[in-house]
Amino acid sequence: MSIARTLAAGRRPRLDPVNQPPRRRRPGVGRPVWEEPPSPVGQGVKGLVLTTMVLAVIFPMWSVLVTSLASRETINATGGMVVIPREIDLSAYVNIFSGGQISRAVWVSTLVTVVGTTFSLVLTVLAAYGLSRKDSVAHRPLLFLFLLTFLIYPGMVPSYLVVTGLGLKNSLWALILPTAISVFNLVVIRAFFMNVPAELIDAARIDGAGEFRILWRIMLPLSRAVIAVVGLFYAVGYWNAYFNAVLYIDDNDKWPIQRVLQSYILAGQSPSVTGAPVNIPGVTAYPPTLAVKMAVVVITVLPAVVIFPFVQRHFTKGVITGAIKG
Repeated sequence: MSIARTLAAGRRPRLDPVNQPPRRRRPGVGRPVWEEPPSPVGQGVKGLVLTTMVLAVIFPMWSVLVTSLASRETINATGGMVVIPREIDLSAYVNIFSGGQISRAVWVSTLVTVVGTTFSLVLTVLAAYGLSRKDSVAHRPLLFLFLLTFLIYPGMVPSYLVVTGLGLKNSLWALILPTAISVFNLVVIRAFFMNVPAELIDAARIDGAGEFRILWRIMLPLSRAVIAVVGLFYAVGYWNAYFNAVLYIDDNDKWPIQRVLQSYILAGQSPSVTGAPVNIPGVTAYPPTLAVKMAVVVITVLPAVVIFPFVQRHFTKGVITGAIKG
């Protein structure tokens, strides 16, 4: 039937679906709510919430930093924590790094963090690579034992008996070995290793590469993002750990910085700085106790704040991608 006869009969002609022009949608119709552009009120509310959250994080850190750089007169005038700086007094930091318990604690924490992170990464990578190969010896029983620690934790008393039975009491290894491997980090790296194409590994084996060479030449270069993130987790964990020092370290000279900070702030002890005269203009020999405490807080937080921005870009590519694919 022609179009003229259809119009004469009072009926609407049917158009070819292929040549039919697209229908115009009204704004907000036929789309999910989350795809709609935010309204001005919604944008204002989101900006207010984000600003409040940022200020809630930055304000305490700012107060701690300013108080650590405040003089005795400023702290006495404010009656405690300082918010608005008046002058810069570096006496707390000078006295901390001029010797004494805090200087030793910083050195101990740095040593434990560097050695512990390296040791944990080596063990975790080796274990994750072995458990990612389905043809490895005792693959399933070993994987079951690792995953069992998610459900069953030995507790404080058995851990203390094992550490003391091995002769690790008052040793820095007591701060490293009990937490050497995190099963969560192991599972993340194992999931990433399992996503490496099997053809790539088979080609390396045909060329005569062994397991260690495959791990060093293929797996590690491909998993830099995951290893960087896991290394950050280990480093922050070793740097912030203090409970193992409370249990296993009785010698004050071997206390890490977090243990010293815990004793100063929670136990109400006074920081033991050297008290020696400092021949620096504008620096007093005996800084206020509150400034020294806040300076210790700044020192404990500063490494993580400095390192985190360099590793943050690996989070999405590393942990999240590996976890979804695994």
